[in-house]
Amino acid sequence: MLDGKNRQIIFASRPEGEPVPTNFAYAESAIPEPGEGQVLLRNRYLSLDPYMRGRMSVAKSYAKGFEIGAPLGGGTVSEVIRSHHPKLAPGDLVSAFGGWQDYAVANGEGLIKIDPTAAPVTTALGVLGMPGMTAYTGLLNIGQPKAGETLVVAAAAGPVGATVGQIARIKGCRAVGIAGADKLAYLKDELGFDAVIDRRSPQLADDLRAACPDGIDIYFENVGGAVRDAVLPLLNDFARIPLCGLVAHYNDTRVPDGPDRLPQLMRMILTKRLRIQGFIVSDFNAQYGDFLRDVGGWLREGRIKYREHVVDGLEKAPEAFVGMLRGDNFGKVVVRVGE
Repeated sequence: MLDGKNRQIIFASRPEGEPVPTNFAYAESAIPEPGEGQVLLRNRYLSLDPYMRGRMSVAKSYAKGFEIGAPLGGGTVSEVIRSHHPKLAPGDLVSAFGGWQDYAVANGEGLIKIDPTAAPVTTALGVLGMPGMTAYTGLLNIGQPKAGETLVVAAAAGPVGATVGQIARIKGCRAVGIAGADKLAYLKDELGFDAVIDRRSPQLADDLRAACPDGIDIYFENVGGAVRDAVLPLLNDFARIPLCGLVAHYNDTRVPDGPDRLPQLMRMILTKRLRIQGFIVSDFNAQYGDFLRDVGGWLREGRIKYREHVVDGLEKAPEAFVGMLRGDNFGKVVVRVGE
């Protein structure tokens, strides 16, 4: 058995609304031993993603909820420390699901080797990982971008939104990004978005209308709330809406106030022949090779850029997670767990 302890962030209680520090607890346990066919992983980097908020709820969803008293789950870049697996050796770096802890045991299933010479290893949690593939598959399969069309994406400076906008431009679309005021210059000047809008603008609907004089053909939905309300009246006939997330509502504890807008939405879907489709990235697992080929190639060519928000220390993960849900981060949130 290895000397030392396995630091862990435990899921202590289910949040009511926005998560608070008491929903998390720090613990230490013995470093686990791998069994036959297993490997011991040391987690180097931990990914924090909005979907984790849904797994803190008791509501039925596409993924099993986090268990009270257990370490929270999450994607990691991990190093193989010990191996009883024929295809993995000590020193290998892998994309894994090691969770909010220093060490984890895995049976090899779902582990993907990372070539550290191809790109920074943290990209396996961002632009070349789940967020990047979410953007790629959701946009191409559901959004079906065509040259000359207008795409709008909310949370445009996040790892999904930023990649969506850049792929849309590669496909010949006009990309309009909605984000916090401090991120607009980055979207416009570095990522090449055609137009950018402050998500907190008091005249959000007017700003969006001015930015989309020919209407909206694709709305990549990450947020909901006021952004969605501003987008809906501008949708063109046969517009497509890949429904990826609703981060503005993840902390809701009751149905929002106001009139029932469902009849109005259904009428709009009918009369404009809209396509609205929710999706989970795993729906398109068969396209993983295409994703790595295309996005990896665009990254090497400089046609896609990315930004990371790196937090040092496992103990900072709860604070960073809450901040991410508020939009305090600038880029993909990655926790540097260990050296």
